[in-house]
Amino acid sequence: MSDFGVLSLLPPLVAIALCFITKEVVVSLFLGIFIGALLVTHGNVFSAVALSWDWAAEVITDPWNARYFLFIFLMGSGIGLVYKLGGGMALTKKLEKTINTSRRGEILGWIMGVIVFFNDYANTAIVGPAIRSLTDKLRISREKLSYLLDSTASPVAGLSPISDWAGYQTNVIRGALETLGGAAIVGVTAYTIWLRSIPYMFYCWFAIALVGIIAITHRNFGPMMVHEHRARTTGKLLRDGAKPLSSIETDVGEVITKKLTVWSFILPIATFIGLALFGLWWTGGGPEAESLTEALGNADVATALLWAVFGMTLVGIALGIGLKVMSLTEAMETVINGAKTMLIANTIMLLAWTIKVACDAVGTAPYVIDVTLPYVSKVPGLLPVAIFLVCMFVSFATGTSWGTMGIVTPIALPLAYYAAGQQLNWIVYASAGAVLSGAIFGDHCSPISDTTICSSIFAGDDHMDHVTTQMPYAIFAAVVSIIGYLLALLGLRWYIILPIGLVLLYVGTVVLSRWYTKKYGLPEVTPVFTVKE
Repeated sequence: MSDFGVLSLLPPLVAIALCFITKEVVVSLFLGIFIGALLVTHGNVFSAVALSWDWAAEVITDPWNARYFLFIFLMGSGIGLVYKLGGGMALTKKLEKTINTSRRGEILGWIMGVIVFFNDYANTAIVGPAIRSLTDKLRISREKLSYLLDSTASPVAGLSPISDWAGYQTNVIRGALETLGGAAIVGVTAYTIWLRSIPYMFYCWFAIALVGIIAITHRNFGPMMVHEHRARTTGKLLRDGAKPLSSIETDVGEVITKKLTVWSFILPIATFIGLALFGLWWTGGGPEAESLTEALGNADVATALLWAVFGMTLVGIALGIGLKVMSLTEAMETVINGAKTMLIANTIMLLAWTIKVACDAVGTAPYVIDVTLPYVSKVPGLLPVAIFLVCMFVSFATGTSWGTMGIVTPIALPLAYYAAGQQLNWIVYASAGAVLSGAIFGDHCSPISDTTICSSIFAGDDHMDHVTTQMPYAIFAAVVSIIGYLLALLGLRWYIILPIGLVLLYVGTVVLSRWYTKKYGLPEVTPVFTVKE
């Protein structure tokens, strides 16, 4: 890594800015990568082009990434089979008598997002296809669906003691302890520090809570208010001219309605969940791991998900043939056509991961950390909020939450420990919680984030529409989180701060919905759509 100073911010910022300006994600990402390559090659255009593609080849040939690309393609196949067999349609028919309003549909999405807690990728891949047919019928916009997926997936997995996130965070905290001389100096284990940081993961708590408030009150603000009003009043789930990252309806064709059964949905999805959980446990050490948390922390997520989706696809093929609604040839055509729906999504994922390589090459994250954290460590109580802000920016710029945690934690935790007088107090725990919270914020907002892309994929949404509609909600939850860390500085305990945050979220939602009502001239509360029998 070379020292490019403030220029190291150019690759991600140019890419992100162009995404918002042009709405062309592929071109914007490539230009960001190219600028990073120009910096590394000292302005040699031809060498920069070659280096850009070398970086892309490096991403493709990485075993973890290659498995993930295969997972996305096969997920398209599996979802395509479930769709073609009418699994989603059958599930909708089962649920529509109970979940018959748009409010109930949004609440269902919120609850399901909380229930699938063990992995964020699996969360969006399961919940999106599970409820999309139903939310479509309830006139819930694809923009809202992608928000429901994105704002529950990572925050829920981040808070869960039984998830791959818990294991990963424990491992990076353990690495930070090693810089202090080992756990013996601190006197507690890395897992204990992580557990005690959970109450201070304010953004995770508030992001999840805000989804519930929005769903229950049916209030919206920002661009989402426009999209939701369009969907309710016109039935258009996407804006005119939108380019969804996946469109199974277009590529796979009409649903086979000969033998509709909810088992066409339940069996493939249950197979996916079961194999994903087994795969995470097995690749993390299985019976040799000391605990489930340790196994999840060491798991090969891409391999586990690849096993799971392959099993899901096989079950889908078997159902089609077993129900005698598909021949083997027709089933394989559906597999191929389903995979095709994910081509654009995988292209964007490839470029998003490549720009992370560019950011690493020019030192984007270390530059931000070096110019910020050392200066605020002189005011110990401000350290958690400063760490939160730094992680927000780093993860937004690089599009990676895990990368942000891996880079910032080894620096932030020792800073917090010494700033707290080499004692374990709220400053240390809040600093650890602030790392995760800030990392997830940027991961939500950034158009170059893999989880943001996944949410757009499995909601069938235009990617930039998802980014622009979710951002006001994410910023609002982040502002309330900052207030939370400042309240901690004043001496308030977390069990007082969290209820205060909930009140602020509700009051803020009411105020913002009223303000945007005046701006857009739309109803303060988005109309509730009811499916009539």
